[in-house]
Amino acid sequence: MEAVMLIGIQGSGKSSFFKERLFQTHVRISLDLLKTRHRESLILEACLATDMRFVIDNTNPTRAERLRYVEAAKSNPRYSVLGYYFESKVEDCLRRNA
Repeated sequence: MEAVMLIGIQGSGKSSFFKERLFQTHVRISLDLLKTRHRESLILEACLATDMRFVIDNTNPTRAERLRYVEAAKSNPRYSVLGYYFESKVEDCLRRNA
């Protein structure tokens, strides 16, 4: 099983990357879509309990913020954790976000 973490500021291409490469194979967990940490936790727990591949599609800017997902995934020995960092210029992200 695979837990994927997308890391980058808004407008850096994380969601587009998910749609192009992971949509068919992974559950998308996005705080923008789910609106609350409680809902996010419920979906994450369901994925871990049922061995579903998932993607955390949030900005995940700090190590501390990423740690909650990494620890959750690593609590299940069947999961590996993979991270993608989206390096981008703020001006480009602002344009895409507009």
